[in-house]
Amino acid sequence: MLKVGLTGGLASGKSFVGAALERLGCHLIQADRLGHEIISPGGEAYEQVVAEFGPEILAPEGGVNRRRLAAIVFGDPERLAKLNALVHPAVFRREDEIMDKIRAAEPDAIVVVEAAILIETGSYKRFDKMILVVAAEEQQIQRAMKRDGVSREEALARLKRQMPLSEKRKFADFVIDTSGDKESTLEQTGEVYRSLRSITE
Repeated sequence: MLKVGLTGGLASGKSFVGAALERLGCHLIQADRLGHEIISPGGEAYEQVVAEFGPEILAPEGGVNRRRLAAIVFGDPERLAKLNALVHPAVFRREDEIMDKIRAAEPDAIVVVEAAILIETGSYKRFDKMILVVAAEEQQIQRAMKRDGVSREEALARLKRQMPLSEKRKFADFVIDTSGDKESTLEQTGEVYRSLRSITE
């Protein structure tokens, strides 16, 4: 089984590439989705996160208001590190459980784990290959504004807090540039898939 990390900057097109790889035959695990489950009521880290960040992060129905939580941690590296320390171990455990099941059923599978901060956390070392999705900075800003309903200033601030794409490139085995049209992105993704598949054959 080939374990592949899929990462990129803010609104760079990771999910689009991940979905395309899944259609081509890869198994896709979205770390962000697992993280949401883990901090939902009944999730492994829900109580610890509420205890650490206080009841003000809760929505009226009792779930975590992720925008409120993000506002607390993103300007404060220590608080962000604390949140990651509560959530990431549980995410990694779930990823490993899913990958073990896939390996048992399909030994030559390609498993792609889509996550925003694979490189920053050092968890890129868990993967055989790394795919980096990149886009022009102005495109990232425009996409984030449209997708998340944030202001230009907010999008820019988020972007500035991330590791520069030029740094991330040093860790990548494959780079997919989504600055062009969707057909161009799908073409690049297909090439990467064929390269990955040739490794497992």
